Amino acid sequence: MKIGVIADDLTGANASGVKLVRQGFQASTIVHSATLPANSFYDAVIMDTDSRYIEEGVAKQRVARAMEQLQNWGAAIFTKRIDSTLRGNIGAEIDEMLKGMAEDAISIVMPSFPDSGRAMAGGYLLLDGIPLQETYVSKDPIAPIKKSYVPDLIGDQSHHQVGYVGLSAVMEGQESFLNELSLQLQTGARIIVVDAMTNEQIDEVAEALASSGRTVLCADPGPLTASYARAMSRDYAKKANILVAVGSATSLTGTQLAYLIEKTGSTPVYVNPEPLASYGGSWKQEVERATKAALKQAETDRVLIVTTHKPGQELVDLKAKAIEEGKSSDALAKRITDGLATISRKLLTSERVQFAGCFTSGGDVTASVCALGRANGIALKDEVMPLAAYGTFDGGYFDGLPVVTKGGLIGDKKAIYECVKFIETKAM
Repeated sequence: MKIGVIADDLTGANASGVKLVRQGFQASTIVHSATLPANSFYDAVIMDTDSRYIEEGVAKQRVARAMEQLQNWGAAIFTKRIDSTLRGNIGAEIDEMLKGMAEDAISIVMPSFPDSGRAMAGGYLLLDGIPLQETYVSKDPIAPIKKSYVPDLIGDQSHHQVGYVGLSAVMEGQESFLNELSLQLQTGARIIVVDAMTNEQIDEVAEALASSGRTVLCADPGPLTASYARAMSRDYAKKANILVAVGSATSLTGTQLAYLIEKTGSTPVYVNPEPLASYGGSWKQEVERATKAALKQAETDRVLIVTTHKPGQELVDLKAKAIEEGKSSDALAKRITDGLATISRKLLTSERVQFAGCFTSGGDVTASVCALGRANGIALKDEVMPLAAYGTFDGGYFDGLPVVTKGGLIGDKKAIYECVKFIETKAM
């Protein structure tokens, strides 16, 4: 899941980026007029439009360009980083971002930043307990702030109706907040300013928004964005599939697969190694058949098991096949692992299924998945158990995707299941 943030200055962009990093995201700040990183390992990009003190029309043009870049990059969630003292073209830039989102998208404006002394109550932004218009920002030489009531301040800058949800609804919990939010939307508001005094209240609002099913544009100095991204990524991880690609033919692998099937309730997609041990048309036919079957199975099984290891299935007589094919036994064995790897690549790059990570068993299969996925290698992060490693693909079709690799003779019966659970915790 990719997060796209648009900020109106570089220091603010960095501040929001750091908060996302602390939530486990790989974030990068992009300075104004620079291009997005070619490395898709990042799952959060914060773009600086350097638009705080420029003319409104130019600011909107820069935001529109940034939105287009983030959409092309694949961002699924968008947020607006606003100044913690509400300077800049906030309303206009929110309008421009909403223009590039779904028609029913709404914006939640929450200027609260408790750790920096910013709090919202009664619709008023307080800096260390002092109303905004009575602080130093009222004397800003470029853009002095003359109002503390945020709904009016945003309303003066936006073409949309601005609503407001007060502190009492926030303090009463998520259900109360969502009920009040719904009432505001029914009046025609598309931008809603929300009170909060504490980090806990911000977290509650973020969780409620994530569970609401609405398309939301958070507009804040960083805390709401970080909490909302965390909540949405957790929901995403629960829905996304985990691919288990197993090519090892050992009896221990069979025991581990049986335990995984028992614990997850998944129905394996068995790949027939016989037609894969060939340079003829049977190889392509089996790859296409298994890929189609796996895509169908992914609709019901979150843990998608694709394996050449079927209980009771006899091993392929590679010597006999080698004579028949006029190839070496080693070459045909590699055709089998390449077949499983090709199926894995087709699945991981399919637009029909979202994957939170994958598990591969057997060094040959792992190497083939890397090669056919055009990965440079695996960026190692942790050890799941002895001789089972966790990392992310480096480069290629699934750059940055979490992966756990394990040898076929490693671990007890729970080993593959524990590896899958490990991926789930990292994906969240």
